[in-house]
Amino acid sequence: MPDFKLSASLEGHGDDVRAVAFPNKNVILSASRDATVRLWRLTSSLPPTYDYTIAAHGQAFINSLAYLPPTADFPEGLVLSGGQDTIIEARQPSKSSSDNADAMLLGHGHNVCALDVSSNGEYIVSGSWDSTARLWRAGKWEAETVFEGHQGSVWAVLAYDENTVITGCADQMIRVFRTSGALIGSFKNSNDVVRALCKLPNSHPSGAHFASASNDGVIRLFTIQGNLVASLHGHESFVYSLAALPSGELVSSGEDRTVRIWQGTECVQTITHPAISVWSVAVCQETGDIVSGASDRVTRVFSRSSDRQAGLEVVQQFEQAVKDSAIPAEQVGKINKEQLPGPEFLKEKAGTKDGQVQMIHEPNGSVTAHTWSTATQEWIAVGTVVDSAGSSGRKTEYLGQDYDYVFDVDIEDGKPPLKLPYNVSQNPYEAATKFIGDNELPMSYLDQVANFITQNTQGATLGQSQSGGADAWGSDRRYRPGDATAQPETTTTTSLTTSEQRPRVLPQKTYLSIRSANTKVIAKKVQELNDKLLDEGQKSVALNPSEVEAIVALCGQLDASQNKLDSSVVELGLPLIFNIATTWPIANRLPGLDLLRLLAAATPMTATADYDGTDLITGILSSEVFDAPLNVNNAMLCVRTFANLFETEAGRNLAIRNFEGLLAGVKSALANVGSTSNRNLTIAVTTLYINFAVYFTSEGRSKSPGAAEQGLVLLDELSKILSKEKDSEAVYRGLVALGTLIVAMGPEIKAAAKEIYEVESLMNRISSSGSGKEPRIAGVIGEIRVAL
Repeated sequence: MPDFKLSASLEGHGDDVRAVAFPNKNVILSASRDATVRLWRLTSSLPPTYDYTIAAHGQAFINSLAYLPPTADFPEGLVLSGGQDTIIEARQPSKSSSDNADAMLLGHGHNVCALDVSSNGEYIVSGSWDSTARLWRAGKWEAETVFEGHQGSVWAVLAYDENTVITGCADQMIRVFRTSGALIGSFKNSNDVVRALCKLPNSHPSGAHFASASNDGVIRLFTIQGNLVASLHGHESFVYSLAALPSGELVSSGEDRTVRIWQGTECVQTITHPAISVWSVAVCQETGDIVSGASDRVTRVFSRSSDRQAGLEVVQQFEQAVKDSAIPAEQVGKINKEQLPGPEFLKEKAGTKDGQVQMIHEPNGSVTAHTWSTATQEWIAVGTVVDSAGSSGRKTEYLGQDYDYVFDVDIEDGKPPLKLPYNVSQNPYEAATKFIGDNELPMSYLDQVANFITQNTQGATLGQSQSGGADAWGSDRRYRPGDATAQPETTTTTSLTTSEQRPRVLPQKTYLSIRSANTKVIAKKVQELNDKLLDEGQKSVALNPSEVEAIVALCGQLDASQNKLDSSVVELGLPLIFNIATTWPIANRLPGLDLLRLLAAATPMTATADYDGTDLITGILSSEVFDAPLNVNNAMLCVRTFANLFETEAGRNLAIRNFEGLLAGVKSALANVGSTSNRNLTIAVTTLYINFAVYFTSEGRSKSPGAAEQGLVLLDELSKILSKEKDSEAVYRGLVALGTLIVAMGPEIKAAAKEIYEVESLMNRISSSGSGKEPRIAGVIGEIRVAL
């Protein structure tokens, strides 16, 4: 059979896509930790394009999804979703998120992490962290049966047939029940958590009846009596999801960034994603196409049919994103780069099986990962191995493996502490679940242990906003307990996070800043990179011990946010940090730029200091940070620094004096980022433009004689960004900046918006796009239309 190739990339979610469903060839469903369920309808076939509506909008992570086929009462069928709020919601697909649900299934006491529907559509089965599974009769909407006896979270449920339900549990057991609740069989899957179950078609060559997958990375094929028929090896980490193709093949996805296709017991194709986890896969039984949901917030469709595959440019963008993705070092285990082969290996040696991974020591010293494609008989680049975000470079060994952290956990007085190993690219709940299982602790400890991990590893997202996206250090932000109510950025206003509750958003009246960070981790990173420079003999740019101490002292003051900064400490540390940010090797500048970002908001001295005869903005712009080839994380932090300058009067004055050069640099960065925009960079840019808009419509009226002309320039830039941007957060911020100018700056701007930049037409395009359906975006568009 031909290989699956990308059909479409569906972008719109603001956080991990945790579950997907593929009811028919024209509809895809996705659920996310952004608290939404989105329904994607096929709008064009050549190439395939989709438009979404928000089918449900809750207040917490949505982690499970299923589709109930059409019935007499519900001819469209029902979308079923569940998550952190413990409620399973049933909605007709045509309903909007503001409509009441058709049914609310109440009974679970914790996160609903699994849903399945019987093939005849008569019942729904659910699994939860409350250690139960439940059966609900369609139309009755009450728990008819509670499947008890589980000793941990029920991660997987399977409505096997009209009389049989199978569950997979964190206690490592698979249980087979009658729908009445009677247990008819139980057997151990492995020595690890059972994460997924899937019924196999009768034609499966193994003769097995269903498949299971677990945290040990192995897929196992069982008969209904519990006989192990085969074990499928290939995944290199947790396997999260399974689905069966009409062809009889099996599809799987997991924490190793891949979707894999299995014929019998052989992996015949590996599809690597530019993400940390591929949380879920589903299959369209009509077409045999696949849909996946991943931690990079994207839902992707893959097809074997050339008629349903994406255009060449879209496919190349996906392949390039995979090639450019960063792989946390702990995901590949301990490697000695000096013993790895060089690039010539890829031309001289063939792989032995599909999905085989080969590490290559590149001439520049980096390590890249490549997988073998049996179909094309070639090695495909799938990313670069990078140090983890929270690591100081000094890993801790535990049971033969290296970890970023190994915590001592006191469970009981008088007994030695238990060891809790953790790597920052892990999901805290996954690590907590494994810790509890390894130590035979009650699952009631789950939240407490996960919260302990989160609170003690906050530096893992250094310099990263709370809204998600690729972390600046090279590893994606992962699920953190409590994130459902996290703010998009640390700001001095609430207007960007509570706009749906306010009658008006425009004009924005206060400046935004982006301040969240862990300065202890930044200080460690500076020391680590400085040691590396010294080891490489680059003493001319490296810091001496007293200079390192000066930066550590300044980090300590920034960490104590309730205290004012000591000007003498700032005066000593500021030029050193500027030198790191502008003169160190490009790959090493991140911690310096992150500290500049924090200092820009914390003290006016950042804006008034002399930097080798120039000012802060000019010095940054002349460091070639926005030139090609662009280091997007460096560029993003520079723009955040410029945005944070608006927190002080001196910073605002500096930004306005450098308005033209600053915008030229930002435009260069956006142009050099490539054909696919970078979400974090665009959000930083639109935040900066919000601050300019606030300035021009407030104090700038009297202070800046050129404010009106500069407002027109800003209007031009915003219209260009909004004409092509898809990310909803970036669109929203761009609209707030644009709307602030139009509403509060005067008739000249309003006339230009209507006659030159055709803002009304731009609003129509955004309204008809996916992001335009979000209530907060629709609300701002409505305010702009009224103003025009």
